Amino acid sequence: MTDTTIYLDNNATTALAPECVDAVLACLRNGYGNPSSKHAVGEHAKVQMMQARAAVAGLLNAAPAEIVFTASATEANHMAIRGALAARPDKPHVVVSAVEHPSTLSLLAHLEADGIRVTRLPVDQDGLLDLAALELAITSDTALVSLMWANNETGVLFPVAEAVQMAHARGVLFHTDAVQAAGKLPLDLAQVPVDLLSLAGHKFHAPKGVGALFVRKGLKFPPMLFGHQERNRRGGTENVAAIVGMGVACELAAREMDTKAMAMAALRDRLETGVLMRIPCARINGGTALRVGNTSSVCFGALAAEAILDKLDKAGICASSGAACTAGGTEPSHVLSAMGLSEAEALATIRFSLSRYTTETEIDHVIDVLAAILKRMTAEAA
Repeated sequence: MTDTTIYLDNNATTALAPECVDAVLACLRNGYGNPSSKHAVGEHAKVQMMQARAAVAGLLNAAPAEIVFTASATEANHMAIRGALAARPDKPHVVVSAVEHPSTLSLLAHLEADGIRVTRLPVDQDGLLDLAALELAITSDTALVSLMWANNETGVLFPVAEAVQMAHARGVLFHTDAVQAAGKLPLDLAQVPVDLLSLAGHKFHAPKGVGALFVRKGLKFPPMLFGHQERNRRGGTENVAAIVGMGVACELAAREMDTKAMAMAALRDRLETGVLMRIPCARINGGTALRVGNTSSVCFGALAAEAILDKLDKAGICASSGAACTAGGTEPSHVLSAMGLSEAEALATIRFSLSRYTTETEIDHVIDVLAAILKRMTAEAA
């Protein structure tokens, strides 16, 4: 990687905000205490954690006591799903969408072997969820509805507010994987009363190795890891430096939400407009749906995404494929397949995901480079 690298894979991970780097380094140097210790060094670490917890809660319009720090959003998703099922052992049914993150779908596939029943709701060609299908899926033995707020591949938004009301009307808990929405959309949990919500710090310029689970006050919730930490909900000594970094990232996101979100959306639209104008075979997946402002999923006809990505990488541009590589070879994305794309179309899809640091100059350069690459590849395929 060089100083001229253009990074458009921010849905995979983000660069640390400079403010987060400073806060993490300061904590590593001076905040090394165990926050459970009662001496001055431990109390200093505890205060830093309290400030970070308040910042995460502030981003969500929640109470600090409702925030449980984890090592990742995967852990938070697992805690939410396992916790909801444990809290309602007489209700062995979970409803999710077919396009959830693999951390959710893989866990549920495992739980099915233990007798848990899972309903996976389909999406339409735009990646949209049918609320009528959700209503039909909820039964008397449903413990949890779990729907992501923003899709990690397409950016398509689910109607979380309406889905929460539907679940609560039937006495069912509601969890949302808000990993790709945090820092990009207002997440007001006083207005959208989800019971559980998962976050990952490294998706909005905090360090890797820290996440959070919002657990609404009053919800009986057994721990997945036993220990006194995190109000007996998640045992293990907390990663104080990463938590401090996540707190700073939440403060930045809350303070600059409107301006940065609008800027990202404008640049995403500039990218898509340029690509569609200059590359005839290009099509935006989920382009007519309401999407989070930083994400664009583009299908390039029948041209292999991996070949395009390799050429972009050599040109100093980082993006990602709409397909997941497995041990058995390249398989089409489950998200794109659920939207009705053919295997060839799914394997011809690239995801561009922007950040608060993406610039107009970078976007214009990407359009030029991409158009040149596609022109050569189209000519070679002819």
